[in-house]
Amino acid sequence: MAAIALVAIPMNVLAAKAVQIKSPNGQLIVELNTQKGQLGWTVSRSGQLLYTMEQVGMTLSNKTVGVAAGSVRQRSCNETIRPVVPLKQSDIQSSYTEARAKVQNGTLVLRVLDNAVAYRFETTVKGEVEVTTDRFILRPAVEVTTHVQLPNSWRTSCEESYTHQSIDAWKESGKFAITPALLSGPDDLQMLIAETDLRDYPHLCLRPTADGAIESTFPPAPAKYEWQGDRGFNVTEEAPYYAKTQGTRSFAWRYVVITDSKGLLTQTIPTQLAPKNELSDVSWIKPGKVIWEWWNGATPFGPDVTFKAGCNYETYCYFADFAAKYGIEYILLDEGWAKSTRDPFVGNDDLRLHDLIAYCKQKGVGVILWLPWLTAELHMDLFQRYAEWGVAGVKIDFMDHFDQWMVNFYERIVRAAADNHLLIDLHGAYTPAGLEYRYPNFISYEGVRGLEQMGGCPPDNTIFIPFIRNAVGAADFTPGGMFNAQPGIYASRRPNSAAMGTRCFQMALYVVLESGVQMLADNPTRYYQNEDCARYIASVPVVWDETRCLSAVVGNHAVLARRTGQKWFLGAVQGTNEPQTVRVRLNFLPAGRTFKLKAFVDGINADYQAMHYNVLEQEVSSTTELNIKMARNGGFAAVIE
Repeated sequence: MAAIALVAIPMNVLAAKAVQIKSPNGQLIVELNTQKGQLGWTVSRSGQLLYTMEQVGMTLSNKTVGVAAGSVRQRSCNETIRPVVPLKQSDIQSSYTEARAKVQNGTLVLRVLDNAVAYRFETTVKGEVEVTTDRFILRPAVEVTTHVQLPNSWRTSCEESYTHQSIDAWKESGKFAITPALLSGPDDLQMLIAETDLRDYPHLCLRPTADGAIESTFPPAPAKYEWQGDRGFNVTEEAPYYAKTQGTRSFAWRYVVITDSKGLLTQTIPTQLAPKNELSDVSWIKPGKVIWEWWNGATPFGPDVTFKAGCNYETYCYFADFAAKYGIEYILLDEGWAKSTRDPFVGNDDLRLHDLIAYCKQKGVGVILWLPWLTAELHMDLFQRYAEWGVAGVKIDFMDHFDQWMVNFYERIVRAAADNHLLIDLHGAYTPAGLEYRYPNFISYEGVRGLEQMGGCPPDNTIFIPFIRNAVGAADFTPGGMFNAQPGIYASRRPNSAAMGTRCFQMALYVVLESGVQMLADNPTRYYQNEDCARYIASVPVVWDETRCLSAVVGNHAVLARRTGQKWFLGAVQGTNEPQTVRVRLNFLPAGRTFKLKAFVDGINADYQAMHYNVLEQEVSSTTELNIKMARNGGFAAVIE
């Protein structure tokens, strides 16, 4: 339900004095101007200038978009949003002020929210066009530290570690950054740069300018490419444009979230700016947890294992039995289930694929099949076939590009999956950009440095994920390792895979991180050996009615409380090499009532033996203050009921 008020401002007023666009609470102010014929604006909060946007505009087949040429109309809007897959809140109240400024060959749309500023162009150029420039320069007005991923080329899985440096130091690297990108300023000022509603266009990237600002950049459209094996391709010739697209259309929202550390973890700007759901029936879309065999080597080793383990019928039935016992919704068959990665229709000789699907169905467990993206591209009929077989979803991998062609590939396969009531999880993927709202069967992206990196996944990098990557959407991090080790003494390889950080760090990630499908990466045998941990992990929902941040500092720690129904879950993680104690209040609980808290806490020896934990139980109420003690690279996981 939306309430809207409109105000028109003549452009001659704009020329004489910059037009102000205020957030609903009046704290954020955007001043739109066209000095020297270039479109731009300033953004201030409570009277302090935060950044300027300069030289904002596009070139579509030699036609310029971006020089002001008409009136500015403003409106105020309030609406309630109910996401199909609520990763933070089941009900979101969204308020903003929107300004529409007529510009040459289109309209600039600016939205100012209490904690963000967003813009997009709506263009009116006839026919098909080539986009040769799409530029903005964001110039921070305060000194910032950038937290960014810096690929070596346009071919990337978006799994790089974060770097933390000034804009000048970033410039010395000569590399571009993928979005989202975080700028941290004084007094816990946090500015997150990202985009949404991306269609028929390359994914936004950033690079530093020579004079200390940040500008947009994009991968060129591929003109020629060569296939590499069963899953890869190299662009051998780039087109002289970013995109060839229709000239009358809306382009993606580019936005800057403006908040503090705690606000990054609870903001819902991607949902507030998201395109509308295009599926008339979403009743079949079931988020959930997944038991997964790739990370642990598909080798259960408990006393009840009397079969040869591997990618075979007996092993996957064992995984399905585990899933059924613990209420895990899905099992994932990763690489190795198919006789050939180029043929998506024939399982390996030991798998008995159709018998396995029937067995899982009998157990109430859905089956998700892994495929390289090229196999999906060459066999688009697989979605219909898989639906006929009773498969629940598909994990597609190794795209490793985000140019216009690949963005369109995402839409084609997600739409085809939706037409056949299949979930989609994309790995080797770029970061969320709105398609998951149009087609909510698109349940998760990778595009994150997750646990599959094993020794390359230290807590001091993981701690940034809730503030940056998860701040824009679902991230398939694949947590849940039960063999835990501190950095510096970590050593592992499959089948004895290990996770850095303490046991409680791993358990808390199920509350702290967000994904519509949340993996249990470890071996069923390890979960059976750690029954209390497995029961807790299995009980944590993947969708939430309410999320609250109790304490947070970017790059240091995060403490979240999340509610589904009447039950609250607490998760705390820290990514430093020193122990920490964080004091939090439970004043989100209903007053006048007593609740039981069960918590998994780092043991006294967890700083060295990372698997050491204790279980504590106590009564709590809305007046309780908890001292959450975490070992170095530690965590805390609890449930309140």
